[in-house]
Amino acid sequence: MHRTGPAVRPASMADVPSLVDLRLANAVAHLALDPHTYRVPQREAVVRHFTAALADESGRSAVLVAEAQDGRVVGMVEVLRRPDPPEHQILRPEPSAEVHTVVLPDVRGLGVGSALLRAAQRWATDRGIRYLSAGIHHRNVDAVRFYRRHGHTDAGLSLGRRLDQGPWDRSSEPDDGGAEPGLAR
Repeated sequence: MHRTGPAVRPASMADVPSLVDLRLANAVAHLALDPHTYRVPQREAVVRHFTAALADESGRSAVLVAEAQDGRVVGMVEVLRRPDPPEHQILRPEPSAEVHTVVLPDVRGLGVGSALLRAAQRWATDRGIRYLSAGIHHRNVDAVRFYRRHGHTDAGLSLGRRLDQGPWDRSSEPDDGGAEPGLAR
């Protein structure tokens, strides 16, 4: 039987070099998006990560690869199960995972990412996971468009502040009426 799209399968130890190359290429691309947020990790650290992830037999997380017809690994997706919030938190426990998808630039637009994301969704569903998230940098417009096309929507807002950029100056903020977060007036 002749297949038209990439074959998606669980990664094996033989795939570690390809996984490392994908992660490092992805890091370089992200560094161009925001050098204050991203870095290129050391190759050996990435090798250790994928070696440990593939050796873990708990089934808690997955690494899946897309293989072209010539046998070349052209993409990957990691599905990383998130822990339930502690009992003292207000968030409801819900089986959830985070996905990280990487596709080689020369095969983008050919369905590789879609095949990987579908496989990640099947893997997660088979394990009772009900919610998948993808943390995307706002400048990564192609990734935002990709995940939105596959049904992902805005799931909140993550605000942050660099503490190494000088003192906090409330005089530059609009008056919010003194409201405290999470408290209704």
